[in-house]
Amino acid sequence: MNCEVISIGDELLIGQTVNTNASWIGSQLNLEGFDVNYGVVISDESTDIIKALKVAERRSDLIIITGGLGPTKDDITKHTLCDYFETELILNKEIEDKIITYFKARGLPILQTNRDQALLPKNCKILNNSKGTASGMWFEKDNKNFISLPGVPYEMKAIMSEEVIPKLRIEYGNGYHLINKTIKTHGMGESFLAEVIKDWEEGLNLDEIKLAYLPSPGIVKLRLTILGFEKEILNQKLNYQIEKLKELIPNQIFGFENDTMESVVGKLLNQVSSTVSTAESCTGGTVAKLLTSISGSSSYFNGSVVTYTNQSKEEILEVDSNVLNTEGAVSQTTVEKMAKKVRSIFHSDFGLATSGIAGPSGGTNDKPVGTVWIAISSNERTISKKLNLGYNRERNIHVSALSVLNLLRLELVKMNLTKSS
Repeated sequence: MNCEVISIGDELLIGQTVNTNASWIGSQLNLEGFDVNYGVVISDESTDIIKALKVAERRSDLIIITGGLGPTKDDITKHTLCDYFETELILNKEIEDKIITYFKARGLPILQTNRDQALLPKNCKILNNSKGTASGMWFEKDNKNFISLPGVPYEMKAIMSEEVIPKLRIEYGNGYHLINKTIKTHGMGESFLAEVIKDWEEGLNLDEIKLAYLPSPGIVKLRLTILGFEKEILNQKLNYQIEKLKELIPNQIFGFENDTMESVVGKLLNQVSSTVSTAESCTGGTVAKLLTSISGSSSYFNGSVVTYTNQSKEEILEVDSNVLNTEGAVSQTTVEKMAKKVRSIFHSDFGLATSGIAGPSGGTNDKPVGTVWIAISSNERTISKKLNLGYNRERNIHVSALSVLNLLRLELVKMNLTKSS
């Protein structure tokens, strides 16, 4: 079955609003075993909507339309659909009563434009909206299905989850299972990673497993997808391949599915009953922010300092002025001292530190933009690493924060292995 998502809205075309609806719909259909072959974004013009519907009808079996179902004059989708399917709007008393109840419960006046949302096409199935007043609509024409949903994300998601997906399962369920598993990696770029695992990747074809590389700053996600009838066997095949991948890149894999670097580090810290504190320069508190974004992080996070200037590094973290003058703030000696001292200040088991040139200015021939030193310190040892990143400031900050957390993760994994042996 060919599926298509048509997103309506001038705000999407001019970049005022990010089209999160289409990506979410695509992910949900994918989980149900449906392939989305086309995605179109069009304006709030009736002629453009008609053109898009005609094209979609020729090439797709399931067409999902979002946007243009609100009470204002620019919400014209409902009227355009009436023209396309050669029908008329009629008052749906049940929906009208629901709208009246909705507004009365909130103590709000009911305008005529709100009542007009109960005017719905005569020949469509009404899809209940449990989160708002704009009903969804399901049309059928020449064995093609057209589903119109509101553009408000939480309303669209409610109708999809409560009405559309269950109906699709009944209508098109064929016993197939589509299973995705996501492996998250750090420390190796997409092209290098592909080179290292190329033989493993070729072996996936034998099990009819598809692999997708999903890179983002500091992280490359590997998504494995398999489709078939026997769910248990499908999971076994995926798990077998994941175990083989772990053998190839044990240090790069940090988590799966919804894991984040900070959540994984938090779990590991709790497992070994350890605490951490951070001293940050170029990352400006990002490492601390990531660590404390996890609920319950007070059990392992002791505190943080942001020492952005040489003076603060010297006065708070006792970095020697001679080191700052000769080697500089962006140096191995400086960052290691920062990590050691912040561990001492907060009486933590681990101290993390970052110091670098995030950019886009501030670089030199010896230390270009993107030069970053990171370090972790414990009672046993202090480890540091030099990063050579790019020119994007936001990316450099984010990748530096992930990298120092990953350095800690690897140390905690070793501690766990020692503890269990």
